[in-house]
Amino acid sequence: MIERKSGMEVGWNLDNSYTHLPQLFFTNTNPTPVPSPKSIVLNCPLAKSLGLNTEALENNGASIFAGNEIPKGASPLAQAYAGHQFGHFTMLGDGRAILLGEQITPDGKRFDIQLKGSGRTPYSRRGDGRAALGPMLREYIISEAMYGLGIPTTRSLAVVTTGDTIIRETELPGAILTRVASSHIRVGTFEYISQWGSIDELKALADYTIKRHFSDIDTDGNPYISLLKEVIKRQAILIAKWQLVGFVHGVMNTDNIAISGETIDYGPCAFMDTYDPKTVFSSIDRQGRYAYGNQPSIAAWNLARFAETLLPLLHDDEKKAIKLAQDTILEFHDIYHCNWINGMRRKLGLFNEEPEDEKFIKELLSMMDKYKVDYTNTFRALTFDNTKDTPLHDKEEFSKWYKQWKSRLEKQKETKDSSHELMRNSNPSIIPRNHRVEEALESAGKGDYSVMNKFVKVLLRPYAHSSKQNEYTKLPPPSDIPYRTFCGT
Repeated sequence: MIERKSGMEVGWNLDNSYTHLPQLFFTNTNPTPVPSPKSIVLNCPLAKSLGLNTEALENNGASIFAGNEIPKGASPLAQAYAGHQFGHFTMLGDGRAILLGEQITPDGKRFDIQLKGSGRTPYSRRGDGRAALGPMLREYIISEAMYGLGIPTTRSLAVVTTGDTIIRETELPGAILTRVASSHIRVGTFEYISQWGSIDELKALADYTIKRHFSDIDTDGNPYISLLKEVIKRQAILIAKWQLVGFVHGVMNTDNIAISGETIDYGPCAFMDTYDPKTVFSSIDRQGRYAYGNQPSIAAWNLARFAETLLPLLHDDEKKAIKLAQDTILEFHDIYHCNWINGMRRKLGLFNEEPEDEKFIKELLSMMDKYKVDYTNTFRALTFDNTKDTPLHDKEEFSKWYKQWKSRLEKQKETKDSSHELMRNSNPSIIPRNHRVEEALESAGKGDYSVMNKFVKVLLRPYAHSSKQNEYTKLPPPSDIPYRTFCGT
């Protein structure tokens, strides 16, 4: 039986503005209680920023984060949405996630509080609505790493075990993750309403999204063109940040694209070790649709699907609406390219712009691909001018490139120290390398969370370049078996 308590000592300040939308958008659903919840992770810095009392959560948080106790002010619901999954449109929805409500922080910001793995919902189809411990901890590790890298992301407030065993390929311990997001409005949310709702309901969603995320946009003209432009801008900036650190999302379906511009749904994601634009980790992406090098073009494709949903709001004349959408979508590549190339300049210590920069940058990436060198460690070696530790060091073409780079740096008015500082702040010393993630999860599976906790602590300061981080920069042992990830989250 679910208890509903005041939650005053915890600091909940919950609202649920999403319930003001038409009923088509969601279904009121309570979490399914679990037998014996136990707290595994409590993200205290995040909890404090939300205005929550960490001491109270440490004492009684497991019951709340398991869904056994509903905080005062919560209006639990499962959201409806659709999505293009690997290019194919389908009806979806929160099949194992329940939105408790929106926590209003002491500084007036609003964040969704969602329980992931909290039981069946009307959108579960044949699923059990549950989640396993390993994937929930994986989302916690990767999302905190992304936060440390300065990349917009949902975050993990808590992970609890449920006391249940769930069946996947084997029996696994059940767990629930509490996810914090600016919102869970997705491209797929708009696709759902566009397909099964009315124009009035579509307008209600667009107006709600503008009020929640883009309240400062120009509403004097056409606010829906402004909405489309802002979503395109945020996605272009986000994807550029992914590319700059070698992050591979793995499943860029439209239901996994957040309108807010945050990274969401950490399923088969991973970070690239060896530089290769064809890098794919997901076990189900057999054609490489969501490979590292394809992420910018896939983002543009997803945004085109978003633009299609807005057509009735862009103009009464369908042809003019299509023309407006097409012209606006074309802005994505320019915004993305500008953010990417400026990011690459920073990674190389370049403050100013030169016409040959793109060719120069791509020559380096081409060598990295050709000689199968580590992406992160190559830029780290350049940062500290220690290239003798890279496989490129004795290559004639790299020596030529290196001299050109040094010459390029000398053309700047900024000092060498300034360039070095720029590179330090642009090239992480550590990323959540796949073998380290697996090591942490394996230890956690045996009840030892110290490896994970230590790992997350260093991941939150990736630009510190401290000696304590050196052990996390080491590459995995050579293997003939490619690293594979699975859609467990």
